[in-house]
Amino acid sequence: MKEEKENYLVSFLVIPFLLSRAAHNIIWISLSRYRTAKGNNRILDKSIEFEQVDRERNWDDQIIFNGILFYLGLMFIESAPRTPLWRTDGLIWTFLLHAGPVEFLYYWLHRALHHHYLYSRYHSHHHSSIVTEPITSVTHPFAEHISYYLLFLIPVLTTLFMGNTSLSTLAIYATYIDFMNNMGHCNFELIPKWLFSAFPPLKYLMYTPSYHSLHHTQFRTNYSLFMPFYDYVYGTMDKSSDTLYEKSLVRKEESPDVVHLTHLTTPESIYHLRLGFPYLASQPHKSNWYLWLMWPVTVWSMMITWIYGRTFTVERNAFKHLKIQTWAIPKYNIQYYMQWQKETINTMIENSILEAEDKGVRVLSLGLLNQEEGLNKNGELFLKRQPQLKTKLVDGSSLVVAVVINSILKGTTQVVLKGNLSKVAYSIALALCQGGIQVFTMLEYEYKKLQAKLSKEAGNNLVLSKSNTPKTWLVGDGLSEEEQLNAPKGTIFIPFSQFPPKKMRKDCFYNTTPAMLAPKHLENVDSCENWLPRRVMSAWRIAGILHAMEEWNVNECGDMMFNIEKIWQASLEHGFRPLTNVIDSKPN
Repeated sequence: MKEEKENYLVSFLVIPFLLSRAAHNIIWISLSRYRTAKGNNRILDKSIEFEQVDRERNWDDQIIFNGILFYLGLMFIESAPRTPLWRTDGLIWTFLLHAGPVEFLYYWLHRALHHHYLYSRYHSHHHSSIVTEPITSVTHPFAEHISYYLLFLIPVLTTLFMGNTSLSTLAIYATYIDFMNNMGHCNFELIPKWLFSAFPPLKYLMYTPSYHSLHHTQFRTNYSLFMPFYDYVYGTMDKSSDTLYEKSLVRKEESPDVVHLTHLTTPESIYHLRLGFPYLASQPHKSNWYLWLMWPVTVWSMMITWIYGRTFTVERNAFKHLKIQTWAIPKYNIQYYMQWQKETINTMIENSILEAEDKGVRVLSLGLLNQEEGLNKNGELFLKRQPQLKTKLVDGSSLVVAVVINSILKGTTQVVLKGNLSKVAYSIALALCQGGIQVFTMLEYEYKKLQAKLSKEAGNNLVLSKSNTPKTWLVGDGLSEEEQLNAPKGTIFIPFSQFPPKKMRKDCFYNTTPAMLAPKHLENVDSCENWLPRRVMSAWRIAGILHAMEEWNVNECGDMMFNIEKIWQASLEHGFRPLTNVIDSKPN
C-alpha cells in the first residue's frame, strides 16, 4: 500500500514539473525579447524573421518527450517510484558526472556534428538561427534530441542505480540544463564581470551568452556545452570571446528615431504580444479555444496591467537608416471608454511622450491611442500641455484616408458611409465628395454634421438616403449587426477605424483595417500587428515612419491633417504596397 502511494506521488509530480519547465522557458523568451528590443547589452543586431519563428515553433516537443521518458522510467525501473525527496550526495554526484563525462562527450559530439556529413543532415537546422533566442537552444532534429538525452541521462541513471538520487536532484538538474541553455541563447549579456574577477576559475566552468553567440556566428569555435574548459584544452576557444563579452556588457540602451505607441486590445491579446508566445504573436490575432483554458493566467495578467503603470518596449525594427521601437501601454481597449480611467491613461501617454522626448525620438506615432477622440482630442491635449516638444506627434489620419480611398474599386461612383463620425470619417467624406463620388449617409444628424464640413460644390455629392443601393460601404466603429444584415448582397465593407467590424455576412466581402504591405527592407519583423496578416503594417504605424524618412518635421494630431496625396505617394516611393488580396467573406 505504501509503495502504491509513493508511485502515485511521483507520477503526480511529473506534470507540475513539466509545466514548470514550460513556464521557465516562456519567462526566458519574454526576458530575451524585452531586453533585445530595448538594446542594452544586446550581442547581435541582425534581425529575426518569420522563418525562424516557424522553424522554432516546436520548442516544447522536448518537454513532452521528457515527460514520456519519466513515465517510462517509472514503469520499467523498479526503484524509480521509491525515489526520496532529497539526497545531498546524489546532487553532488550528479554535477560531478555532468562536469566530467557529459561535458567531455558533448564537446566531441558537437565537433562531430559540425562535420559536413552530419552538419548538412542534422545540425544545420539549429544553426539556421544566426541570431539566437532562448528556444533556439532546443530546436534540433529528433535524432539530435535523442543523442543529447542519452548524454543527460548519464548522471540521472548512474545516481539512480547508485541509490542516491532524489526528486529534488532530478528537478534541479533539469532546471540547470534549461537555465544554461536559455541563457546561452538569449542574445544579451547578463553575467557581471565582478563574478569572474571574484572567482577566476569560473571562466572554465560557466559560459556566457556572448561566448555561445560566437559559436553561432563563427561555427568552428566555442563548442563546449556549458563549461568552456574543453575549448581551452583543445584550442577551440574563439579569440574574440573576451572582447565581445566586455563590449556587450557595457552596451547602452538604444535610442530610437521613431516610436509607435500602442496598447493591449482584448484580454487574450496578452498572448499575442511578441514578448511571450512567439508563434502566437507570429499569427494574426484571433480567438482560439485553447486560450479559454488559460483564463487564470489571463485574469492574473489583467490584474498586473491594471496595477502596473508604465509603458514597456515590445518590439524593435529597422527601416533603412531608421531605428524603430514599439511601446505598449498596459491598458486594454475597454479601459479607454471608462471615464474614470481617462486621466490615468492620458498621464501614461504623456509620460511616454516625455520619455521619447528625453531619448531624442523624432516622431511618435499615436496609433491605437486615438480610437476614442474624447480621450485627448486626437493628441491635441499633449501639444497644449507640452508646447515645447521637439518630438513630433503623428496620428496617421492622412495616410489612413489615403489607404481607404485607394481601396475603393476603380469606377465606383457611390459609397455608403457608416459608423461613428471621426476625424478620419470627415476627411474621407470631404475627399470623395470633392472627387465626384457620391457619399450616402442614412442618418439626418450625421448628414448635417458632414454637410457643415463641406463646401457647397462638394456638398452636392453628399446624399441623405435610406437606400442601401451602393455596394461599397466605408465603415467605422459603431456599425451595428442589423446594419450589416441590411447591406445588399455582394457589398464590400472597407473599414476606416482601427478595429475591424465583426463579419456577419457570408455573401459580402470584408477588407482589412487600413494597412499596407511592408517592404523587405523593414527588418526584424517576426510578429503580426494585431489581426493583420504577416508583414502587413497599419497605416497609423506607417505614417510615423514616413514622417521621419521625409523629415517633414510637423505634427499631425488634433484637427491637423497632412496632405493626403503627398503621404500616399511617399508610402509608395518607400516600398509600401496597397493590399490587393486581403479581402474575404469568412464570418467571425
